[in-house]
Amino acid sequence: MPFADRSVSPLMVPMTCGRSFGEPQPGEHLLACFQPFIKQLASSSLSPKTIRKHVDNLWLLGGEIIRDLNDDPALRKVTADRLLRDAVHADGGPLIHNGEEETQRSFDSTCRKLHRFLTQPQR
Repeated sequence: MPFADRSVSPLMVPMTCGRSFGEPQPGEHLLACFQPFIKQLASSSLSPKTIRKHVDNLWLLGGEIIRDLNDDPALRKVTADRLLRDAVHADGGPLIHNGEEETQRSFDSTCRKLHRFLTQPQR
């Protein structure tokens, strides 16, 4: 059953589907990096709608990182944690492909929040 482990959000499952068995895929490694942040969001006072928007934006961030991996196979040797930390900054995240301005603003908001989470002392 795909959702037997309730720590995996159903929204994040597309990052793990369609893989061959054996070596974990980059999306699975990214999901593992996202989980502490998602757990923090879930335990916060944010509304479910806001949390869902942040999770949707994490999905978008994962897609952008995977796009980069496909464009530059040498990046596959870089850890998912390093790829994630290189992608988000205090001013936002990467420019999303085919995104509207409002989508980019929302995405950057999530990336700034994720950056603060990743750079705070002791997660």
